[in-house]
Amino acid sequence: MSVVFTRVDDRLGAFALRTLDPEADAPLLHGWVTHPKAAFWLMQDADEAQVIEEYRRIAAHPHHDAYLGLWRGSPAFLAERYDPAHVELVGLYDHQPGDVGMHFLCAPAGAPVHGFTRAVIRTVMAWLFADPATRRVVVEPDVRNTAVHALNAAVGFEVVGPIAKPEKDALLSVCTRARFEAAAGHAGPTTAADPAAATREEGAPA
Repeated sequence: MSVVFTRVDDRLGAFALRTLDPEADAPLLHGWVTHPKAAFWLMQDADEAQVIEEYRRIAAHPHHDAYLGLWRGSPAFLAERYDPAHVELVGLYDHQPGDVGMHFLCAPAGAPVHGFTRAVIRTVMAWLFADPATRRVVVEPDVRNTAVHALNAAVGFEVVGPIAKPEKDALLSVCTRARFEAAAGHAGPTTAADPAAATREEGAPA
């Protein structure tokens, strides 16, 4: 398991992403994805074996991958990137070259830290845009997930409109590199620990 990206937030300090181990990380992930606050992750009823199976599937997929996010060296969030031409949004929107799809999930916290979730999404976005091939980040959260819609807007996403997916009604939104930099340019310095590792071979996302 290797660190692929690091970012220092000007207020909350060091964030990083490392490769995810489906077996070793499963107990931790199971607690996160089945927590009541993770209802929109759609894994509320999964057992640990199903979590392992899901992240093995993602690890083996040529157009989808997952990473464990660290805050000050400890696991704190989950990030996925995918190629929307092949995963999640096939035939559901006007795909453009350089589009990258993204999901993120913060670990449940006993004592919430002000600004933490925004720092996480800025970190994930900075990671995706560290790949020069990424031109836009595309997201499709549940239309009812108003908290994430507000976060998305804060880092530069523009709403395209609602789309019907098999598992949910989603709100398609996109963010260009320029809009992200304009919205989050003050978020603190960013460095890629291993730029090659941070970029999928086919140049896409999640």
